[in-house]
Amino acid sequence: MSQTPPRTPSRPTPPVDDSAAPLSDGSAAPPSDDSATPPPGEPGAPPADYPEAFPSSRKVYVEGPRGLRVPMREIQLSGGEPPLRVYDTSGPRGVDPREGLPALRKDWVRGAEVDGPGAERCVTNGSGADADPTGEGRSHGSRAGAGGSTTPVTQMYYARRGEITPEMEFVALREGFDPEFVRGEVARGRAIIPANINHPELEPMIIGRAFKVKINANIGNSAVRSSIEDEVEKLRWATLWGADTVMDLSTGDRIHETREWIVRNSPVPIGTVPIYQALEKVGGVPEELTWELYRDTLIEQAEQGVDYFTIHAGVLLRYIPMTAERMTGIVSRGGSIIAKWCLAHHRESFLYTRFPEICEIMAAYDVSFSLGDGLRPGSIADANDEAQFAELKTQGELTKIAWEHDVQVMCEGPGHVPMHLIKENMDKQLDWCHEAPFYTLGPLTTDIAPGYDHITSAIGAAQIGWYGTAMLCYVTPKEHLGLPNRDDVKDGVITYKIAAHAADLAKGHPRAQEWDDAISKARFEFRWRDQFNLSLDPITALEYHDETLPAEGAKVAHFCSMCGPKFCSMKITQDIREYAAEHGLDTSEGIERAVEAGMREKSGEFRELGSELYVEDAAGSP
Repeated sequence: MSQTPPRTPSRPTPPVDDSAAPLSDGSAAPPSDDSATPPPGEPGAPPADYPEAFPSSRKVYVEGPRGLRVPMREIQLSGGEPPLRVYDTSGPRGVDPREGLPALRKDWVRGAEVDGPGAERCVTNGSGADADPTGEGRSHGSRAGAGGSTTPVTQMYYARRGEITPEMEFVALREGFDPEFVRGEVARGRAIIPANINHPELEPMIIGRAFKVKINANIGNSAVRSSIEDEVEKLRWATLWGADTVMDLSTGDRIHETREWIVRNSPVPIGTVPIYQALEKVGGVPEELTWELYRDTLIEQAEQGVDYFTIHAGVLLRYIPMTAERMTGIVSRGGSIIAKWCLAHHRESFLYTRFPEICEIMAAYDVSFSLGDGLRPGSIADANDEAQFAELKTQGELTKIAWEHDVQVMCEGPGHVPMHLIKENMDKQLDWCHEAPFYTLGPLTTDIAPGYDHITSAIGAAQIGWYGTAMLCYVTPKEHLGLPNRDDVKDGVITYKIAAHAADLAKGHPRAQEWDDAISKARFEFRWRDQFNLSLDPITALEYHDETLPAEGAKVAHFCSMCGPKFCSMKITQDIREYAAEHGLDTSEGIERAVEAGMREKSGEFRELGSELYVEDAAGSP
């Protein structure tokens, strides 16, 4: 198959808006009145960084072979406790978005197997970069595998040859696994490392059920609202709070330029749905889509550095009538586009018939497949129906074809599924899709809570993550209602970090419980500051505490506003232990006697206080 030659797109320059000129950090210029500057997280605010979002945290690097430096967030603790290191996705901070992030992977090359000057397997600055100190004219040269479509440069290709790449060693350090185990999982197709050779800014990560459950955040402009600057800031905001990948779902104007800014500023893999941009090229008329136009769109995005493509190749003509009796029909945007094309031409889509050629393009850039679930259920009534599972079987067939080309694959899943039907989805996916990683949208476990669908979906996400799903696509409170803003993005990310971590605990990930144990110990020892700082969102935890106990002294008190000083269960437990130690009762039998004595003492105190459930302390608080 012939390919169009690699292009070198110029780095875009944002439009000038005198009312809100972009600052060096990409945020909108604040009003002249400093008091009017919105707080972090609000539209128009400067981006929050570690000091604002994570007090008492700092970024550290774990040193590895080949000079690898893997970022971690280190949380400083009090009381002589050692600091806790946790997974970090935020990437380098304080970088001018017009310049983009440092090219971490620039030298991680397979020189003899990559086409281009110097045989580099990376993106390099264009010749005009040094001449343009502003960086606004900066361009990047794209690379593809040597020999065009015949030589893969994929992580699966190297893994199957027995090679451990720098990307594999990087994720092994990040996850706490042996590099050989990582290589084996990638070689077998049970895990993927989305890492386009044209995305050197990437800090590699891995998606697979043996590893930490990952979460994806969706961003992107639309014909209704949002701008390039907004989307770059949403990217930074999402990765600050813990998004492991980000999908650019832009459908409005300037899709190419928006994507260029996002990729150049992203430390995490970027995914797209190429059919969206292809549709824009034909004026939004699905029937006008062609293979040639779609192929060129794939190459365009691969050369920009997109790490994984959602491709709805499993939507077949014969499956479309299966959706006719559904409560909500076809709810996937990509699925509906392909369904309309199939019906208009009365044949299978080019996504399916040209799938081997798509694999050749993906292999030349190491773009991973995210096989789209175009027929996913959009309501509880449609869960686990014939159409959904027919497409899932086809995803399994396509997975094998992709693997024949050494292309990495994950499969997308639902959707809206009640709790008792969730496990069936996981079981069938593992069987039919040959243990390729599963990537699900939730699933939402009920349809009754618009405005709270981040919660309805997190319930299903935690459950299916426990069963083996490798990545969860976040849902924000705006799901079904509107385009999410930065606050919604944060809410979605935090909610899904909770679901993913709960699944990691249930799966027994080697590092998962360290975090829980650290915060539990801080809670028992009344180290309030450590409790706040160890939480996923320290500032919110602090604000909730201070709503009822704002005094600084309350942050060292051995009680909270829930029980007060007289009835704190943890304080009682500490008293029991102290009593036992003082009276030499530190055996199990002695502690039991101490418990009885302590309970008698507390019973007496309760009667002395008038046998009231709630009493006022010295400060007048209940």
